[in-house]
Amino acid sequence: MADKKADLAGPGIGDYNELEKILPQDYSSQLTPKETQNAITAVKNYIEENLCKELNLMRVEVPLIVDVESGVNDYLDRDGSRAPIQFHISNDYDKHPIDVQVVQAATKWKRVALKQFGMKVGEGLYTDMRAVRKDYFLDHDHSSYVDQWDWELVITEEQRNLQFLKEVVEKLWKVLKGAEVHVQDLFPQLKTDKYPNLPEKLTFMHAEDILDRFPEMPRKQRETAILQEYPAVFIIGIGWTLKDGYPHEMRAADYDDWVTETTSDDGRPMHGLNGDILVWNPVTKRRHELTSMGIRVNAETLKKQLEITGQLDFLKLPYHQAIINNEVPLCIGGGIGQSRTYMLLLNKAHLGECSVTVWPKILKDMCRKKNIHVLE
Repeated sequence: MADKKADLAGPGIGDYNELEKILPQDYSSQLTPKETQNAITAVKNYIEENLCKELNLMRVEVPLIVDVESGVNDYLDRDGSRAPIQFHISNDYDKHPIDVQVVQAATKWKRVALKQFGMKVGEGLYTDMRAVRKDYFLDHDHSSYVDQWDWELVITEEQRNLQFLKEVVEKLWKVLKGAEVHVQDLFPQLKTDKYPNLPEKLTFMHAEDILDRFPEMPRKQRETAILQEYPAVFIIGIGWTLKDGYPHEMRAADYDDWVTETTSDDGRPMHGLNGDILVWNPVTKRRHELTSMGIRVNAETLKKQLEITGQLDFLKLPYHQAIINNEVPLCIGGGIGQSRTYMLLLNKAHLGECSVTVWPKILKDMCRKKNIHVLE
């Protein structure tokens, strides 16, 4: 069970000797660096346009830094292992200072923004979000620099159910599949038997069912095993403590709803109105997460989840008070990893081929020897 606990500590492989074994041995990019940039632009434009069409969203500006006292920054987990960068703005000789944090994700901010922009039921927003997550291990698909399409949609109380969640996920999958077709039309060399396309159908599975299938495996091994059978899966209910005593993955208590009781298709009791889309990456031959999303907490489930995680003191923060007092809309939302999506659709072996950020010398040297050209 110790391995299961360690598996919850955060993303990334955690060891460069292991990473060297994982990176492909016979890799050659199908696109030149120049073609890659053009392809990224094509995918970005397609996804943004069609995300808006499918979910009725509009683009809004998003902050890079937020006031600490607002409580809108995301902690990504519940154990404090991934803390945001914080600094002090002295302003006018500390007469009116501000303590701020660099955002780790815009999840909470977006919910407040729905009210700020006067979004009604069925309307929503998306952002071209940039963030910094300093506590990531830097490997082939994790970076301290994070780029996401963060989106949020206003819903009704009646839509806070599993069926509606699945309907929204299917729309996202339609956009991702459409982007794959679009970029392959522009760059035919990307369509190859060596790297199969994404499946037409996305499979929905509860985290509880996946544990039943592979009870002795830690979370990432379970995901890898299930993706061998179903190469594209939406895992439902991430955050709820499973029967082995661990959640499928740590999830913060104050944005996604992972406590609500639901029912499986065959009538068994389950939990959670959130989840992740994971796919099999044929280049890296590993699990590949594209998006994390969910129906957001209401006043009742926020209190329940904060009680479970021992964080009831959060309720004094303005963001949490706004939920308790029904001052912000009920909503569903998520984040689609931009560079993660480019990496997958352009058949790349490393995130650094699609985004410009910092990598340690050991990793850059390793990639160079394997014909992986990381952007500087």
